[in-house]
Amino acid sequence: MKFCTFDLNGRSCVGVKISGGVVNISAIGFPETINEVIAGGSEMLARISDVLGANAHSPLCEDDLKFLPVTKPKKIICKGLNYRDHALETGKDAPQHPVFFSKFNDSLSAHGEPVHLPPWLKKFDHEAELVIVIGSYAYNVTPENAEAHIFGYTCGNDLSARDAQALSSQWIAGKALPGFAPTGPFIVTRDSFDPRESHGVFCEINGVTAQAGNTTDMIFPCFDIVSAASLYFPLNPGDLIFTGTPAGVIMGRKKEDRCWLKPGDVVTVKIDGIGELRTPLV
Repeated sequence: MKFCTFDLNGRSCVGVKISGGVVNISAIGFPETINEVIAGGSEMLARISDVLGANAHSPLCEDDLKFLPVTKPKKIICKGLNYRDHALETGKDAPQHPVFFSKFNDSLSAHGEPVHLPPWLKKFDHEAELVIVIGSYAYNVTPENAEAHIFGYTCGNDLSARDAQALSSQWIAGKALPGFAPTGPFIVTRDSFDPRESHGVFCEINGVTAQAGNTTDMIFPCFDIVSAASLYFPLNPGDLIFTGTPAGVIMGRKKEDRCWLKPGDVVTVKIDGIGELRTPLV
């Protein structure tokens, strides 16, 4: 199934994407937040599937929805340098151990939501990423057990202010600005998306392709990332883990070829099997 969260007359609603649009399942007795759906586990998913399969529902037009951030996470964890070609383009060696940093909750922004670029910074960059959505509490779990703790996957953009990021070895200043973690609009449940298979990861700037990678090129696969993160950070339902970006970021180009993101640009992340995440910059 593909879930989303959207605003309807000032209220949060959970939707499920079907062939004709999006069914508002909050209007037929299910929770108003995706975190509640996630907390309901496999039993909740089975109930939703049964109701949708047994009854005809009038879907809403996806283009008319005002999407909200995909979850309300306690933690937003990001895996750095997880594609060899990206590590090489930035002049760094492929890491031997997972490199983590974080974003804050107010870094989240929704599909279609404008992100404001702070005028005191100038070097704004894009990073198209597959994002893991945690489904159940995980602390010190093995890679073999990690999949059971995943609810699903969504699209993400690790927006970065490279001039702030370069000020120290700690990347958070350039990564955790307000709105700099666009995600969504849909979460695909883990039974419908296998990250071990081949999935294209793309980024377009104003309709022009800037990044074109594949999840099979990850240095650390998704289950290993969840396991490694869980050694240090207790993971809770609704938490998000950005899994790294392929080559093609602006910082990876020659200095004379760098054209940083600016107000008026529209960044679109596309991941095969999940969908498209659009972010206008202002």
